[in-house]
Amino acid sequence: MAADTCPKCRGRMEEGFTLDHSHGANLQAAWVEGQPRKSFWTGLKISGAKHPITTFRCTSCGYLESYAHVPTPQ
Repeated sequence: MAADTCPKCRGRMEEGFTLDHSHGANLQAAWVEGQPRKSFWTGLKISGAKHPITTFRCTSCGYLESYAHVPTPQ
């Protein structure tokens, strides 16, 4: 996981996520395995594994650092 300190300016890093808009819904962006393939109906065909992206932002300089973690089975 990311450190509490920014690697660029030594400021404080805070956890968040990248927002993804989809047909009126607000979603957490995800990293998808493989190359993007176009789809007429959905924009892109998704066949690989998906991992939610957690992003850390420096409160001083705004630097972003993102991680795509493997979801924990529930």
